Amino acid sequence: MPIIECNTLVIGAGPGGYVAAIRAGQLGLDTVIVEAKAHGGTCLNVGCIPSKALIHVADEFEKASHFANSSAIGIKVAKPEINLSDTVKWKDGIVKRLTGGVGMLLKKNKVRSIEGWASFIDGKTVEVKTADGVETVRAKNIIIATGSEPVELPFLPFGEDVISSTEALDLNNPPKNLAVVGAGYIGLEMGIAFAKLGSKVTIVEALDRILPLYDAELTKPVARKMKTLGIDVLLGAKAKGKSSGGLDIEDADGKAMTIPADKILVTVGRKALTEGWGRENLVLDMDGPFIKIDDQCRTSMSGVFAIGDVTGEPMLAHRAMAQGEMVAEIIAGERRVWDKRVIPAICFTDPEVVSAGLSPDEAVAAGEEIITQMFPFAANGRAMTMEAEEGFVRIVASKDNHVVLGIQACGGGVAELSAAFGLAIEMGARLEDIAGTIHAHPTQGEAFQEAALRTLGHALHI
Repeated sequence: MPIIECNTLVIGAGPGGYVAAIRAGQLGLDTVIVEAKAHGGTCLNVGCIPSKALIHVADEFEKASHFANSSAIGIKVAKPEINLSDTVKWKDGIVKRLTGGVGMLLKKNKVRSIEGWASFIDGKTVEVKTADGVETVRAKNIIIATGSEPVELPFLPFGEDVISSTEALDLNNPPKNLAVVGAGYIGLEMGIAFAKLGSKVTIVEALDRILPLYDAELTKPVARKMKTLGIDVLLGAKAKGKSSGGLDIEDADGKAMTIPADKILVTVGRKALTEGWGRENLVLDMDGPFIKIDDQCRTSMSGVFAIGDVTGEPMLAHRAMAQGEMVAEIIAGERRVWDKRVIPAICFTDPEVVSAGLSPDEAVAAGEEIITQMFPFAANGRAMTMEAEEGFVRIVASKDNHVVLGIQACGGGVAELSAAFGLAIEMGARLEDIAGTIHAHPTQGEAFQEAALRTLGHALHI
């Protein structure tokens, strides 16, 4: 086959890769993108989107179950039933629409797509194994966007009964007993969803707290909800392996025990996909297990960029997207650097958790003298009308000039406030800016304004 020549080659069509390719196409760069599976990568196919679909179904099922047992707000329905195989079909339909949309956008912007596995020959040349043979692509610029994959525990290899989040999203029935190894955001999102769908869920975490990347104040409402759902959380416990009875563990006191489990969901993190695509044929500086990059996502090799999960934490789709857009513009000759003040992180538990910028402890550790207050949703009219009074919005600001350093929230639907939080910090807002902005009533966003007012010392509704 003849060698394919192009200006820009993108390896991986996940959120970072496809955004980079689309933007490169918009800028008139001759662009090729290679993906071994489907457009959209982990996020669209087996991650962000399908997991939120399952969480939505679980939430709706819980509501229906609540109305079957209570008429507190005037609604009474028959006891609901769940057909998870139909849920999976619906979820797959959403995924198909989104991945198909990515394909159309790539085509619209004249990006050539190759389906296959790419391997570097050198810093400018890649071989792609396709269903029809091997294609060779030579490019002036290459963007590595290979992403990440679930971490597999050697004593709990993935199989029929030991699954990752990928397999959890394709189950035909909720497991009667589900053991979850790991109390990070993936484990809790999936654990809470299946508990709502009727599974008896037990979560095993080696550390002494859930959601260890978030501060304790943010996670308390989540812990309370998990308790009401009947989820057992074993902290300081270590998974040891699988037996005929379920998951073998060692509890915090060193006692061996077995947790009944039809399925064992392992969610102990993700690792960068740095092997299998010819990295050994390149001279790339590494930052531990990740590809080392500068503030323009350049690697140690001229003309080779890297974006997304393969470059380290935070492993978030929106970080990869922003990097991909930036790199395409740099290749096109525009002046861009990575100068982001904040990358919001969201945990789609119940209630949801959002963190943007610095927590109080992080700000103090960074040497800041701070003022901070929170406003509870229990005092927010909109939250009351949605039966979502659990949680709060909290603001962290510099004491001397009131510049906002961080904003966190926990509550029903607070993921939608993340854009406002990120914008405030990116724009260098002061407490007075947020407090002086008219927030529509009745909305949850009023809690954001009230948190600023309270931090200034004069909240109106508490």
